[in-house]
Amino acid sequence: MQATDAVFYIIILVMSIVIHEVAHGFMAEYFGDKTARHAGRLTLNPLVHLDLFGSVLLPVFLVLSHSPFLFGWAKPVPYNPENLRDKKWGTFWVAAAGVLSNFSIAIIFGIIIRLTTGLALPDGFYFITSIIVVINLALGIFNLVPIPPLDGSKILFSFLPESFASTLFKLEQYSLILLLIFIIFFADYLAPILIFLFHFLTGLAF
Repeated sequence: MQATDAVFYIIILVMSIVIHEVAHGFMAEYFGDKTARHAGRLTLNPLVHLDLFGSVLLPVFLVLSHSPFLFGWAKPVPYNPENLRDKKWGTFWVAAAGVLSNFSIAIIFGIIIRLTTGLALPDGFYFITSIIVVINLALGIFNLVPIPPLDGSKILFSFLPESFASTLFKLEQYSLILLLIFIIFFADYLAPILIFLFHFLTGLAF
């Protein structure tokens, strides 16, 4: 991958992650919790959300190592589940909002690609729009993995009895280790899902 391509990948990844986190904050506010707003986190300014490892070091490493699966994360937008009007469904939708934001972006740009296929548009247009689709699909798929602190774990545990909350808390203490193990040994298993969805949305070969 050329240096300019890598820059585009990382910029789009960072902004997609920011939108993901802001979506969590707005959904929490919709259910009655304004913690994110009071913390100044309901903004698209990436500097407010960047996590050194998840937003910078990991994406750069994955790009340089030619990983087939590019992902990362930002500092989680804070929210207090005790402030939610409906704790069970509020927790579910706050967790799901980030994933839905990424899939929505992928769908929108997938439709744009399909509607413009055959037009005499610059190759750069399809390059950038394809990157947007790929990265947002990757983020959506990756965050559905039920490993704390990913959204998939919160979605799963929102349907389980509250007695499982302590289990989730214990797992979150080892979240970085669990994530690294998953990335190193299991992330490639998500690639076929990504390839299928990309072709389904855009009609293009991956």
